[in-house]
Amino acid sequence: MGIVLVSVEVRNNDINKSLKLFKKKVEQSGHLQELRERKEYKKPSTRKREQMNEVLYRAKKLRGLEKERENKRTK
Repeated sequence: MGIVLVSVEVRNNDINKSLKLFKKKVEQSGHLQELRERKEYKKPSTRKREQMNEVLYRAKKLRGLEKERENKRTK
């Protein structure tokens, strides 16, 4: 991933609209997310464990939603 600079032009002295657009562009570019991830070093084993926990959490949540839907159908 290369460096992508985010810039916004202020038109008609409307700083609020430009700020809102800038924040949206920064979020979409992923700069803040990458900064948060790089804030402290994580060992590869820690990253792998966190990723696995995330996958298990999503699977558990999905199974719970499926059970809820099934229960609603039977009522």
